[in-house]
Amino acid sequence: MKVNPTAASAPGWDRVSQRLKHWQSVRTWAWLIREAEELWSEDARFLQRLGAAELLQVVQEVPPRLRRRVNLWLEHFHVLTRLQ
Repeated sequence: MKVNPTAASAPGWDRVSQRLKHWQSVRTWAWLIREAEELWSEDARFLQRLGAAELLQVVQEVPPRLRRRVNLWLEHFHVLTRLQ
């Protein structure tokens, strides 16, 4: 995708770009937690253990400054996990 040089230097472009990156990051963390939680709900014990381990690891890796926003996405995805 080509970016128009004049558009990239327009006032506010950096702010919009930063907000978009932030939104994508928050949504990705919530999506990873949802995927791990879905594995945890499987019937096979191996998948349950794998899902629990993945869920624990992903939750610990979410940057503290993004946790509130990730929680909003988790609510949107209708999962049980919430970050503290």
